[in-house]
Amino acid sequence: MPPKKKARVSKRAANSDKDDDGEAASRGKSKAGAKTKASSERAGPPQYHHWLMKSEPESRFENGIDVKFGIEDLKALPQQTGCWDGVRNYQARNFMRQMKNGQLAFFYHSNCKEPGIAGVMKIVKEAYVDHTQFDKKDVHFDATSKPDNPKWSMVDVQYQRMTKRFLPLSELKKYHLQHRGGGGPLKDMALFTRARLSVQPLTTEEFDFILSLEDKEPI
Repeated sequence: MPPKKKARVSKRAANSDKDDDGEAASRGKSKAGAKTKASSERAGPPQYHHWLMKSEPESRFENGIDVKFGIEDLKALPQQTGCWDGVRNYQARNFMRQMKNGQLAFFYHSNCKEPGIAGVMKIVKEAYVDHTQFDKKDVHFDATSKPDNPKWSMVDVQYQRMTKRFLPLSELKKYHLQHRGGGGPLKDMALFTRARLSVQPLTTEEFDFILSLEDKEPI
């Protein structure tokens, strides 16, 4: 059985076209970009091994239910493990379906006073049916999804540790802008190019660079 308190993603993050600091996600398109996309589709989707997953650490009520779920809530669950339910965006769902046991993800605090990366968690159960889509009392109920053909999936995640210091969105954005102008691992980071997604892929270079910021002074 899933834990009584299940991991909740930020519906704002999953359904909004804006990131946490209010700026629209980059959507530049070009003929060259279209050709690149077509080529990548023929070659199959890229394989990722690291992730960033957003959730709301501050209380917010939907239909009388508090959707708050921060990293401390995950840490407090039995075996420090919970199911990451409530994702209602197809691209975010598809990323979860790519996840493999043992892969690491950043726990990102979203839709709050200071958004950013709070810690690290591990995927401990690969994608399976999200039961909340069938629960009429749940804020993530989907009347169009049927048990014989469910639309939505979830994974189980386990708390690993807090980051040595909180890594705020404002700092990550500064690196993104630096790298976009002069080259660097965060130049194409999905947090800024696909900001609306509550579940985002990270390249190994992005993940390692962000983790290295723990030991540096904030810029």
